[in-house]
Amino acid sequence: MSIALIIPDRKLDALQQALQAELPEVRLQLWPELTEPEQVEFAVVWRQPPGVLASLPNLQVLQSFGAGVDNILSDPTLPALPLARIVDPNLTSSMLNYLQTVVQYYQLRFDQFALQQQQQIWKPRAARQLTNITVLGLGELGAAAATHFAAAGYQVRGWSASMKQLSQVQCFCGEQGFAEAVGPADLVICLLPLTPQTENFLNAKRLAQFKAGAMLVNVARGAIVDDDALLAALQTQQLAGACLDVFRLEPLPQEHPFWRTPNILLTPHISAVTNAATAVAQIAENYRRFQAGLPLLNLIDRTRGY
Repeated sequence: MSIALIIPDRKLDALQQALQAELPEVRLQLWPELTEPEQVEFAVVWRQPPGVLASLPNLQVLQSFGAGVDNILSDPTLPALPLARIVDPNLTSSMLNYLQTVVQYYQLRFDQFALQQQQQIWKPRAARQLTNITVLGLGELGAAAATHFAAAGYQVRGWSASMKQLSQVQCFCGEQGFAEAVGPADLVICLLPLTPQTENFLNAKRLAQFKAGAMLVNVARGAIVDDDALLAALQTQQLAGACLDVFRLEPLPQEHPFWRTPNILLTPHISAVTNAATAVAQIAENYRRFQAGLPLLNLIDRTRGY
């Protein structure tokens, strides 16, 4: 029996070597060269082509190569098998460092100074009064972000699909709760999971409920934001700016208007990158658990999508 690595458009030499060192007795097969598909019981996947997993007759376990699973669940032919994800403790610190930097970027008006530099305008400005932060999505990363900024002295609100309780964070849920959560915010951080319920969640109606002149930071998934609605909100100054680390298509197509929108800050999906060593250790542990008939680590709820 063997493990299949089904991770398109990525060099897998280092992953293969590290995983083989953890599991020297196990044969690894790399897609698309699955020479013995009937031998595959365990698949490590990321953005797999539709139909590939359904073609493996003895597949029993799916292991995401990253923390997210929406790209896996979008496969209409996905077999109804257990799916585990990677939980990387370094992911949280990486995300918090990114978000803290972005908050300070807007607080110190670096967005405006960048435009002034292009226009050769010398105009000192005081720091923004950025005191209210709202976090959308209070899962592992969202809760960590909300708690972090509350401890740093910001007034923090959080919104989630179901009610949560966090120390020093005022929590909301539901449609009415959304308006109450984002209404006072100077800056809104999106850390929602991508599910059928959250696709295009930040549409024109919801962006209109933001305080005029607020900033949006999306470090979740690109499809949560309606691109056209965001561009319109930026053009009318309903939003003063947006920092986007995630996009519907990645890499972001060169013809996309986001590239040419002056009050958008783009980063190439680097807010939180899974550590390869952590991923390999968790993949190997889950494979051993599967072989021993033990519960897998970090299983996701297929009905909820995360």
